Amino acid sequence: MNLLKALATVSSMTLLSRILGFVRDFVIARIFGAGLMTDAFFVAFKLPNLLRRLFAEGAFSQAFVPILGEYKNKLGEPEAKRLVDHVASLLALVLVFVTLLGMAGAPLLVYISAPGFASEPDKFALTVELTRITFPYILFMSLVALSGGILNTWNRFAVPAFTPVLLNVTFIAMALFAAPWFDRPVIALGWSVFIGGALQLAFQLPSLKRINMLPRFALDWRDAGVRRILTLMAPAVLGVSVSQVSLLINTIFASFLDTGSVSWLYYADRLMEFPSGMLGAALGTILLPSLAKYHAGQEYDEYSRLLDWGLRLTLLLAAPAAVALAIIAVPLIATLFHHGAFTTVDVFKTRDALVAYSLGLLGLILVKVLAPGFYARQNVRTPVKIGLVTLLVTQVLNLALIGWMKHAGLALSIGLAACLNAMMLYRGLRRHGIYTPQPGWLAFSLKLLVALTVMGGTLWFTSGNYDQWLHWNLSARLLRLSLVVAAGAGVYFATLWIIGFRLRNFRRRAAE
Repeated sequence: MNLLKALATVSSMTLLSRILGFVRDFVIARIFGAGLMTDAFFVAFKLPNLLRRLFAEGAFSQAFVPILGEYKNKLGEPEAKRLVDHVASLLALVLVFVTLLGMAGAPLLVYISAPGFASEPDKFALTVELTRITFPYILFMSLVALSGGILNTWNRFAVPAFTPVLLNVTFIAMALFAAPWFDRPVIALGWSVFIGGALQLAFQLPSLKRINMLPRFALDWRDAGVRRILTLMAPAVLGVSVSQVSLLINTIFASFLDTGSVSWLYYADRLMEFPSGMLGAALGTILLPSLAKYHAGQEYDEYSRLLDWGLRLTLLLAAPAAVALAIIAVPLIATLFHHGAFTTVDVFKTRDALVAYSLGLLGLILVKVLAPGFYARQNVRTPVKIGLVTLLVTQVLNLALIGWMKHAGLALSIGLAACLNAMMLYRGLRRHGIYTPQPGWLAFSLKLLVALTVMGGTLWFTSGNYDQWLHWNLSARLLRLSLVVAAGAGVYFATLWIIGFRLRNFRRRAAE
């Protein structure tokens, strides 16, 4: 399989999901705005979503996929199926227990994650209720991560990439049609999370059956493969998902700031997640199985060349995204969210957070590409040490920046710490001899800088005056934003082509 084609497939599915995600946020912003109800929902949703990213997409996936790939390549599919059965059985039992515990302990979880809400009884009680409704999401999505890891190991990337679309469709339908039927309409958003999680799991099961990997219950916690996965998972929680821990701590800080701060950070994070998911998550998804196969086959030169390919592609696609988010922040936010209850103040408060996030976007995406370089080799110790340092630095930056930058300082601390994380991961890969840069990096970097400069100037001049964006109707905003984005993208890729970049130079085959 051509990895560039696989990336295009995963990214296009992710693009569809992100577009529907923006429609979802547009609907939520229009109906609920940024206030008490959205603050309560976003905190409630953040708890199971954090656990999903920590254990499901983070530590579990990074531990499970390399070992599953090793079983498939060295021991054959029957042994791989046996491992899947044992892992799925143990995971399901643990998840049921965690879900019930989380629902029972919802008041304590809310108090820990948003202690500032305790001074407002109605807000606190609403957050607790929403937390209990949304908490089973961790059960559904961890099993979705299991099935997605299996499908990706078999190079079936499209189904896992499409799956998140179902959550966004559920959100949109529930917000538009079910919310009016609830005494407190925001409760409909909580049930959207529950229903969307269940739909995503159901969607992937037929694909598992087609490759004969649909798990059956066979509990054996003494299985050597299961124990290896658990051993890798424990420290990988911090090593892979430190940014998610930082986001949770940021929510704690934000709960003490002005009402709306949690929501402003959420909307900015959603825009930042657009390129992060399309590029970082997509590249990490397609790189990990091939890296694991190269490591299992002791093809270390190919391992290094694949990492080099991933880094160049990341810079080529993520750097312009970071520049664009900073320059056209107001046009983006005004077009997507400045409707109904979402005010002009909300636009500029969200802009402050988005610009701060954009300064660290490249670091956030690079972490998702560099970390698999360690985890494919089943090396968890190095990323864990780096993760702990990054987490500590993030909190120091939070304390230093929150006083004068408020919620934007919290966003900036995440981005700056992510850049530090990426730099330390890169240094670790070089020091351990895992990665050796291929020739041509200086010329590549200079050409990229030229293209970014031309694109940035184009976006600046075509975006115009911010006041216009706040007063135009939706149709005018959409038309103008489309033209601005098309002009920026067109100029960027045209410049790259003129100075010598060609698509064929980035084609690469997946490991067989």
